[in-house]
Amino acid sequence: MTTTSSSLSSSLSVGVAIKTTKPNKPHQFKSPSLLSSLPPSLSNVRFASDQMLLRGLAILLLLLAAAVADVPPPNKVVFILAGQSNMAGRGGVVGNRWDGVVPPDSAPSPAVLRLAPDLRWEQAREPLHAGIDAANHAVGVGPGLAFANALLRSGHAGAPVVGLVPCAVGGTRMAEWGRGTQLYSDMVRRARVAVETGGRIGAVLWYQGESDTVRWSDAAEYGRRMGMLVRDLRADLGIPHLLVIQVGLASGLGQYTEVVREAQKGIKLRNVRFVDAKGLPLQDGHLHLSTQAQVQLGHMLAQSYLNYGTSRL
Repeated sequence: MTTTSSSLSSSLSVGVAIKTTKPNKPHQFKSPSLLSSLPPSLSNVRFASDQMLLRGLAILLLLLAAAVADVPPPNKVVFILAGQSNMAGRGGVVGNRWDGVVPPDSAPSPAVLRLAPDLRWEQAREPLHAGIDAANHAVGVGPGLAFANALLRSGHAGAPVVGLVPCAVGGTRMAEWGRGTQLYSDMVRRARVAVETGGRIGAVLWYQGESDTVRWSDAAEYGRRMGMLVRDLRADLGIPHLLVIQVGLASGLGQYTEVVREAQKGIKLRNVRFVDAKGLPLQDGHLHLSTQAQVQLGHMLAQSYLNYGTSRL
């Protein structure tokens, strides 16, 4: 019995020792003089308060890290992609479904960003115009990523990061892109947001006109409307010599395709370049460029931009 009582007494004393030392452990980082002046109840309150403060700081750091992740580097060159379906991209789209095939030249890169529909920067990937083009159209491969990757490979992009601002919407006529329209306002707003955090607009890449081949009135007005679009964009963005690279039609919806093509080639404004898509393969036989044709067009646009830079030297 004596042994048992002694063991029980020892166990109880150990238990008491543990209980009396536990509250002091969390306060070992604090000043001993401060601890000695606080009653146990206040020490517990101070400990809980400290834990809440640390949790709050951790959450704040996570939020700050997330915010910084959305801010692109200031030294970027930005390109506005506008027009209709062949700029938005229908490469690989069959039966209003995209096949999901991304060619190597259009692969995502950490150095190529996209301005998303909610005006946040994110890594660009196909389909580049997802969420931008009309919801009833399946979107596939376009020329944008092939263009950006070709620029970066050249070593003459002018910045370590390329920012792409998709704005194209399938089935739209030139009259729907004039100043005061929703499409024009959205394009200008997105272009302005793109350079709020630094960088510069390198060019507008424009591929549109298939819908203007249906009616003579649209085809006949194409040249004038395109000229006004260029002038208005330059004025509203505050870039008097903004480069505009327009793509000559490879196809059309109506009988006035050649009329629109001649109007495109006839634009005589300074810093308006012409890249001809005629002859590039069409996947559906009459309207939309195939995936490989879109990659080729991206390379052609990149070469036009690089040639423009060389001509200014």
